Amino acid sequence: MKTAVPCYYHLDVEVSPERVGQVRRILAAHLRFWDLEDLVEPVCGGAEMLLKAIDEHARDKHTSIEMWWTGQHLITAVGENNHDLRPDQDLRSCLARIAATSDGWGCCASETGSKVIWFSQRARAGVRVPLVPRAPEPTLREGLKTPRAMPVAALASPLSGPEDVLKEAVLEEAR
Repeated sequence: MKTAVPCYYHLDVEVSPERVGQVRRILAAHLRFWDLEDLVEPVCGGAEMLLKAIDEHARDKHTSIEMWWTGQHLITAVGENNHDLRPDQDLRSCLARIAATSDGWGCCASETGSKVIWFSQRARAGVRVPLVPRAPEPTLREGLKTPRAMPVAALASPLSGPEDVLKEAVLEEAR
């Protein structure tokens, strides 16, 4: 089983209608690289909805997108720099869809006055690591081959005694 390695990705983008599709493909590529294929559609769909809403309602189109993979959850955050954008009014329908499709979501203000909208997706059991059947490895008994059974008569001839074996070994060394 693979161990969960935390991953992080950050992207700064100037939102426009043509950039929304590009950002979706970039995020999908990172999720596939992290082996999170099942999270591509909900995460990229939520980010795409937020980017379209920011493009429609915000004056400042500069946006930051971040993704954190913790090993169990993927958190996606979209930060925008428009101080006039009100999530409770301008992004109400978008946030309702994100709430319906994610495991958790929220909105918070940063120190600079910009807003960060985040949502999380929990990896379901078996999402990260596909199970592949493996052939069993041989045990020590199966791995070692036993010598063939030889008749005792072939191992030691009754005609040759220990002295004959010793003489043959000495003759072999002399040659």
